[in-house]
Amino acid sequence: MLRATQHFSLSGTNLMPEAPRVRFAPSPTGYLHVGGARTALFNWLFAQHTGGAFVLRIEDTDKARSTDAHTKVILEGLTWLGVTWDEGPYFQGAENARHRADAERLLALGKGYRCFCTKEELEAQRNSGDGSTDSFKYDRRCLRLPAEEIARRVSQGRSSVIRFRMPDAEIAWEDSVHGRISFQGTDLDDLVILRSDGTPIYNMAVVSDDIAMRITHVIRGDDHISNTPKQIALYRALGAPLPQFAHVPMILGSDGKKLSKRHGATAVGDYQDQGILPTAMRNFLALLGWSPGEDREILPVDEMVRLFSLEAIQKKSAVFDTAKLEWMNGQYLSAMPADEFLGPVERQLALMGVATGSRDIRPIIDAVKSRARTVLQIAERVAVRMDGSFAVLDAKGEALIKKMGPAYGANLAHAVAAVKNLSAPDWTAANLIAAITAMAEQNGLKLGDAMQPIRVALTGSTVSEPVNELLEVVGRDNAIRRIEEAVTSSSSH
Repeated sequence: MLRATQHFSLSGTNLMPEAPRVRFAPSPTGYLHVGGARTALFNWLFAQHTGGAFVLRIEDTDKARSTDAHTKVILEGLTWLGVTWDEGPYFQGAENARHRADAERLLALGKGYRCFCTKEELEAQRNSGDGSTDSFKYDRRCLRLPAEEIARRVSQGRSSVIRFRMPDAEIAWEDSVHGRISFQGTDLDDLVILRSDGTPIYNMAVVSDDIAMRITHVIRGDDHISNTPKQIALYRALGAPLPQFAHVPMILGSDGKKLSKRHGATAVGDYQDQGILPTAMRNFLALLGWSPGEDREILPVDEMVRLFSLEAIQKKSAVFDTAKLEWMNGQYLSAMPADEFLGPVERQLALMGVATGSRDIRPIIDAVKSRARTVLQIAERVAVRMDGSFAVLDAKGEALIKKMGPAYGANLAHAVAAVKNLSAPDWTAANLIAAITAMAEQNGLKLGDAMQPIRVALTGSTVSEPVNELLEVVGRDNAIRRIEEAVTSSSSH
């Protein structure tokens, strides 16, 4: 994995740049989750809309869990979605020297202090409270140490961390999504900002990085709201201007609980493997918590960019509806020419053991795509039309055969006799519908009673493209052979 060859610290000025600068900062401890992908997309749309810069920062400070493989998957997922970055990827782990320098500057300014408390002492403090770890606040005993005692302990090589002295005042901000949010500094703990080994805690590293990168807008999930007052206090203590915060509501599963693996696939790569198009996934994710107005659902990317605003992000959580995603994917599939997904369909057919040889399968793709919702469904339906062994009788097909009784086989026999008269060059949709219509009239059949048995014989289902088009793409010899086999099978029952 290539790492950044230069640090991302910009000029030393604390003035914010005129053009907005946003960042997406995933941790490479797992795959690209759909929630993270939605956050990245919102940042990208905002940067595109405002003419700003979208920066990619990999927060790899958790060395035990961060992997190059996860970083690679994150980058590939963003690229697949069409979310391109203007700068980066930068790696947070390369900036530890600056993180440490910022923490030590806060110590020198009297806004931080050394804490020598051991794990055992801190545990004793927790146990002496009400028993709730959530309400635990460090009692600041090390803040009260005289300067000479601190110096003595340091000279003895005593292990210590640096804590940030949380101000007692109210910490509030105007959130672009939620409006005014306020915390009381007296309710917040004096957080550790530098470990005893000289590595930074998350909030210190993030603020140091965002200042150095001159980030103007922090757009992220609202699970970070509890971190924001701590970060605002650090910005102010470091004398840096605050970015504009926009906390995006979480994505929930259909049961109203936080989206997780129990709801099915949650990694972007899983949907790519299932045949979801990147254009459809991008459109779907954009509408999870953001509304362009006028109940619009199918949005080209240039329209998303033109209409996007932080103010239009909704406060309530969005529900990840897989059926809606598949419907949207189907809309994109229907509108796309077969050439654009010929490769993925052919790869899937190869995995299914279907050899296309020199045959041009684009006409088959065009015939089935309007009723398919994923590339996988297209491949499955192409396979059915090329190879009868993939045609599985479904419940509706069984019901039709049972309802028609002996007429099912008899009507198929009439149909195959009618279409057999057509030569291969004449095997066209127009000629096929004419032949079947004439056969129905001659035998006093309703057209549906002539058509549906053919559909079931060739696909196993009562739903497909128009039967004459189905016959055309299946091909003359293949179709005749399969219908005759269905006639024989029906007579043996």
